[in-house]
Amino acid sequence: MDLATIIGMLGAMVIIITAMALSGGVLMFVDIPSVLIVIVGSIFVVMAKFGLSTFLGAGKVAAKAFMFKTSDPAELIDEIVELADVARKGGLLSLEGKEVSNDFLQDGIQLLVDGHDPEVVKDLLGKDMNKAVERHETGATIFSALGDVAPAMGMIGTLVGLVAMLSNMDDPKSIGPAMAVALLTTLYGAMLANMVAIPIADKLSLRRGEESMVKSLVIDALLAIQGGQNPRVIDSMLRNYLPASKRGSADDE
Repeated sequence: MDLATIIGMLGAMVIIITAMALSGGVLMFVDIPSVLIVIVGSIFVVMAKFGLSTFLGAGKVAAKAFMFKTSDPAELIDEIVELADVARKGGLLSLEGKEVSNDFLQDGIQLLVDGHDPEVVKDLLGKDMNKAVERHETGATIFSALGDVAPAMGMIGTLVGLVAMLSNMDDPKSIGPAMAVALLTTLYGAMLANMVAIPIADKLSLRRGEESMVKSLVIDALLAIQGGQNPRVIDSMLRNYLPASKRGSADDE
């Protein structure tokens, strides 16, 4: 679970709701026509920009902004070096049945045990990695689009409210609801874009980079193990994926 995403979004909402409550009550900021224009309208506009299956799949991808666990690169490298040592002493078949913490690494080990050529291993795992990156990119693009559309729909709602207000200036009772639509749609659009859509899009872009880095590390490691490289060489090579401050070898810790 990504606490930063949850705490950040909930914290921002609590602050806004608290400000509303202190300004005279939350209910005065609730307007159904404004909700329909901004939230429902934005969803339909974004849906029109993408295929239906792609749009519907964005919800599942968005869950990775809240519930996502990636392997710690440093721990993964230590685990890979141990596997490399086992393979160097007993051959690739000695890796069969070995349980590892990373599913992608597990799939790669099985390819090595099955005796596939390095080109096949690299190709199959590369396609898997590219598909994962593509899913994150698509999700980020959809939520970025929502972040662009929501303020625009808010502006449309503002214009609708202003037209309704100006066309009924002779009826004072109609001015209030029309003004509420005019102002609240802008508020809702800004909140949907900046408190929900854009943070999720940015977090999915971050997830894309994290997953791509871990899977690239695993692919390089598996090809090195298959090539029979010394575990110490593999360790040094893989630690280039880490920040400079964390590149000390396992022997130095």
